[in-house]
Amino acid sequence: MAMRMQFENSNEVGVFARLTNAYCIVALSSSENFYSVFEGELSKHIPVVHASIGGTRIIGRVTAGNRHGLLVPSITTDQELRHLRNSLPESVKVQKVEERLSALGNCIACNDYVALVHADLDRETAEVIADTLNVEVFHAAVAQNVLVGSYAVLSNQGGLVQANVAMQEMEELSQLIQVPLTAGTVNRGSPVIGAGIVANDWSAFCGMDTTATEIGVIENIFRLQSAGSGMQNALVDTLM
Repeated sequence: MAMRMQFENSNEVGVFARLTNAYCIVALSSSENFYSVFEGELSKHIPVVHASIGGTRIIGRVTAGNRHGLLVPSITTDQELRHLRNSLPESVKVQKVEERLSALGNCIACNDYVALVHADLDRETAEVIADTLNVEVFHAAVAQNVLVGSYAVLSNQGGLVQANVAMQEMEELSQLIQVPLTAGTVNRGSPVIGAGIVANDWSAFCGMDTTATEIGVIENIFRLQSAGSGMQNALVDTLM
């Protein structure tokens, strides 16, 4: 199921966390409540790791990742990089990316198989994404927004995109990445999906303002009603 939560007084869960089928990274906080919700739901299955990136807490907006790898921006310190490599599973490749558009989480939306990326990302960066995350990379926009990571969240089960995407565009994107998509909002009408929710194949976490209707859409598209089978399949994939 999808769980509501807050980071201190913010509903922007996707700004302060990065969730995949192999790990969860959570920003350092003055309150342990945010971390403990993730730990309570996930720690039996995947590591839940405290971290900062370049001394900041907005790790969800500056990183991108899946069960194969984690991309971090050039502002990441050597100490932070070492901590991530020591804390994450050995199968996860942690790669620093020298890219002008350093808010990688805003520029990349991915699951374990495909990545939608900002149209202006360097060709070298696209190659690093493909190599590190083991995905097929597509330059795309969501309703003319090039910040695909802000306006879309993908898992292997499905994807949620911002509400004003045309039906034809959504169908084309769905065919491109081979997962079902639906349009929706989080946090009582916010179109910035990536900032308001994190999801993997068996769980999702969204801001406290997210309505029951929005949660219904989230649970439906990410197939969280039958989350047990999604978890089993994802963990088997991760171990292989």
